[in-house]
Amino acid sequence: MPVRSIPKNSRSLTGKVIDFRSHRAVSFESALERDFYVLLDFDPTVAHFEEQPVTIAYQDPRGVRRTYTPDVLVHYRPALPNQREPRPGLYEIKYRDDLRTHWQDYQSKFKAARRYARAQGWVFRLITEREIRTPYLKNATFLRQYHDRGLDRGDRHRMLALLAGRGETSPETLLASLSPDRWERARLLPVLWYLIAVGEVGADLTVPLTMHSCIWSLDPPEERRDERRD
Repeated sequence: MPVRSIPKNSRSLTGKVIDFRSHRAVSFESALERDFYVLLDFDPTVAHFEEQPVTIAYQDPRGVRRTYTPDVLVHYRPALPNQREPRPGLYEIKYRDDLRTHWQDYQSKFKAARRYARAQGWVFRLITEREIRTPYLKNATFLRQYHDRGLDRGDRHRMLALLAGRGETSPETLLASLSPDRWERARLLPVLWYLIAVGEVGADLTVPLTMHSCIWSLDPPEERRDERRD
């Protein structure tokens, strides 16, 4: 539950973005925050996140008591079943120009946030457009629209079975192997994007995703192994 609400602002972009993991609307107060939330929602290592999570009291350089609310608290899943859950991250999202211009004003609040996060067993991190606005963001934004779509289980199994026998291939080559008909290939293409979006087909999402990208089969999750045994 956010500790403060985000008001409408005529000087910056505000609004809500859907978190498909929790099916809730997440408020943002800049386009950069919106983009970071898209990354969090798409990231399979993220268990859940909370915007505007805590308010921290601190003193500015003049000794005036102030409060500061970081942007988001992120909880992560363990990388492996036997691993300890990674420490939550308390994030502040800022444009680099803003940091350069107001660094003296921000230092005290960021120092207080680091102390607070350390006391909770968290880590505090600053993140900027350099880390957020990458080809991965473009791929995540594109693939998210397929994440919750329904699809025919026969199409899914046929595509995964063919891909498992191929090793590395490309979307164009895979679809051509499934059907010589271009309209059928167009119908099947969203199935492939869905499988990449949910992590059943591998692709390097740190570079632009195209019809010529390298894709490959991934080990099926437990529920698919159980489904095949049934």
